[in-house]
Amino acid sequence: MTIELVTTILFTLEYFLRIWSSPRPLGYVGSFYGMVDLIATAPLYISLLLPGGTYGIAIIRSLRLLRVFRVLKLSRFLVEGNMLWQSIVRSSRKIGVFLFTVLLLCVIMGTFMYVIEGPENGFTSIPISIYWAIVTLTTVGYGDIAPHTVLGQFVASAIMILGYAIIAVPTGIVTVDLTRPTTPETNAAPSTCENCGETSFNINALFCSNCGTKLPEHVD
Repeated sequence: MTIELVTTILFTLEYFLRIWSSPRPLGYVGSFYGMVDLIATAPLYISLLLPGGTYGIAIIRSLRLLRVFRVLKLSRFLVEGNMLWQSIVRSSRKIGVFLFTVLLLCVIMGTFMYVIEGPENGFTSIPISIYWAIVTLTTVGYGDIAPHTVLGQFVASAIMILGYAIIAVPTGIVTVDLTRPTTPETNAAPSTCENCGETSFNINALFCSNCGTKLPEHVD
């Protein structure tokens, strides 16, 4: 309990110092890392304010799970992690189109399997068949439903092989964005925010768009 109290006090002191030193205090409070800082320190204070009791203790114990957000505080010091997150965000539309295509493929293949196998082989409905197609395409293979006909086994084999090819697509999309050179045309930042590690800004930005901290001057 003593370690918990000291740690929470240190986190709280850091939280208020960040608000005090930020050029935009409200911007920091409403930012992602600001919310992480608040959530990381809240459980102890809530446990002290709420009265004891069965339901109160249950709520307090559930709020202790929020302490895991303290781990996220470390991510602000990992510029590489922030670069990976920015790459995923920039590739989100491509990944979204890819996932939508995979979903359509599962619907089509699941419908085919429902027609081929039928309820007598465990494919009792189209949604169940789509579930089987998703499990097979992702190479999970629970084995609760399996095709029994020759044609169904052939289609299942094709879906399994296709699953290995599909897994590599999102990785390739993000990798291409990570290896893309940083140029002014991509609106990349001339520097990295010393406060939160943000790297994606407008080329003429003077302040961090995430926490409001003044950016270091860029030297050509």
